[in-house]
Amino acid sequence: MSVIIKVEGLGKQYKLGEIGTGTLSHDLNRWFSKIRGRDDRNAKIHKAKGHDGSEDYVWALKDINFSVDRGDVLGVIGQNGAGKSTLLKILSKVTRQTAGRIKLNGKIASLLEVGTGFHGELTGRENIYLNGAILGMTKAEITSKFDEIVDFSGVEKYIDTPVKRYSSGMYMRLAFAVAAHLDPDILIVDEVLAVGDAEFQRKCIGKMKDVSNQHGRTILFVSHNLSQIQALCNKGILLEKGRMQYEGDINQVITRYVQKGETGRDIDLSRYVRGGHSIQGFRFLSLTIMEPADNIYEGDTLKVKLTFETTAQFSESHIGIILSNAHEPLIECRSTATYQNKPFDKVGINEAVAEIPLNLMAGNYTISLGARSISGLLEYIPSITNIEVLPNPHIEIEEWKKPSAGVLITDSKWQFSF
Repeated sequence: MSVIIKVEGLGKQYKLGEIGTGTLSHDLNRWFSKIRGRDDRNAKIHKAKGHDGSEDYVWALKDINFSVDRGDVLGVIGQNGAGKSTLLKILSKVTRQTAGRIKLNGKIASLLEVGTGFHGELTGRENIYLNGAILGMTKAEITSKFDEIVDFSGVEKYIDTPVKRYSSGMYMRLAFAVAAHLDPDILIVDEVLAVGDAEFQRKCIGKMKDVSNQHGRTILFVSHNLSQIQALCNKGILLEKGRMQYEGDINQVITRYVQKGETGRDIDLSRYVRGGHSIQGFRFLSLTIMEPADNIYEGDTLKVKLTFETTAQFSESHIGIILSNAHEPLIECRSTATYQNKPFDKVGINEAVAEIPLNLMAGNYTISLGARSISGLLEYIPSITNIEVLPNPHIEIEEWKKPSAGVLITDSKWQFSF
């Protein structure tokens, strides 16, 4: 197969410190303000050390080398801050690399964030034609795809409304439909699918599979959802602190990622990216693995404490802890599993403790968190930490009784501080 993307020695460096205002007049005003002893709103609050230890520069990416064949679906995996989004922005020509070379053989459509490439003042219809023109398509070619795009996006009722009035979910639906249907040679998709509901996410994954398998398009896909990555991609690369740690078959890459993941028992969630429609008023703060104190074995009960903050009251709400293996979700432990459907009616810092029986086979698992109310998804944080469940020498499980892959809502016990 022919190589459609080739990356050699790619690096991206950022300078830390002061930020330019963008205009000479504003820079002069800023200089006079500094002389007068006033605060500079454009100054960095502090300096951070880069990956190479330098305090003035940071390498977001360094010495990245890989190639992608036509028709491949490449998953880009790594923890927050690994450089995944920076890599996609460089490949999409949103920003330029500091070092290295990139060879692209085809047209690129990118979906890096909600509404990428859309003009807020234009209607959905006008933005479809605008994006098609950017991709080099004729008006007739775009028109032939128009009905299919609108039908896939589900925003037909609002197609002649300026997209600035769209919700983030509608924005993403239309943006993905445009990117996937206008026949790009390379489709680049960042974490934006987390904004959509579960049904639309499945629809998008199915469309990307079709684009790759039936039409031979190349896809680069970033997600913290390992089940989506594993279902869609055939190859993968693992990034860590701006450097590429591993490249190969997607199952091998996922295994490396799970094994290298964070395994702390008391985790501050403030630095984690939150997915989905976060509704103002709810925020996870920390996760603590209380028991077992050391090794975790088959049949143990996992005791987890969550701290979260509410600044508003929510009714008919529940918190969920999701355990997944490298392939798909296996257990969803909801606070409503034992009909403890408690409203989040205490504004402030709250705690919840869950006791989860680990009716699992030995292996590596990731923990994700979610919270939902009658208003919708409050917050979702994927792939927070990894746990390893060890074989229990005191338990013998007959082969026919061993669980198969699937989804199980287990009978967990919950206690709340309110």
